Amino acid sequence: MLPNKEPIVIELDIKKLMIDNLVITGGLVILFTAIQYICFKDFHFSFWNMIVGTVLFVILYIIFIVLHEVFHLIGFMFFGKVPLKALKYGINLELGVAYATTVQPLSNQAMKKALLLPFWTTGVLPTIAGFYFNSTVLILVGAFLMAGAIGDFAMYKELRKYPKQALVRDDPKLPKLYVYTQQNEDNSL
Repeated sequence: MLPNKEPIVIELDIKKLMIDNLVITGGLVILFTAIQYICFKDFHFSFWNMIVGTVLFVILYIIFIVLHEVFHLIGFMFFGKVPLKALKYGINLELGVAYATTVQPLSNQAMKKALLLPFWTTGVLPTIAGFYFNSTVLILVGAFLMAGAIGDFAMYKELRKYPKQALVRDDPKLPKLYVYTQQNEDNSL
């Protein structure tokens, strides 16, 4: 049960995040491809490989964006004990983003874990697999998804300011969190 007191609102600046995302994506792409070249020294370039690689990248990127949101839902269920019926998934065409949310508030500790789960599963793991298999496509998909988690990291950073038992409610449409701390409850007395 949420207190009647006004929550603390955490709202992200989407335009700033988009710029940060582009910078981090570019940096990771350059870094990871340089590491791949240094480690394997067999960078092959052909027009056909570029076409096939681009098509494969686009397909995997779309799949992994969907999986990114699915892993948020899994995090809500696993860490926050949220029932399946309290989960929502969709696409906000106005903002150009996919989203996963829950109508049930989570503890701050559970929300932080659910926020970062997709970074590890859809960003770090594909990158590691890409290096293991010497797959530029997997490395690039991983880099894009790691950078794509910048909003999750921004929210995580803001949530670190509050106690782990604080309740956090996710906004169903906007990149916004509502934090209810014990202090909010005490002030209402």
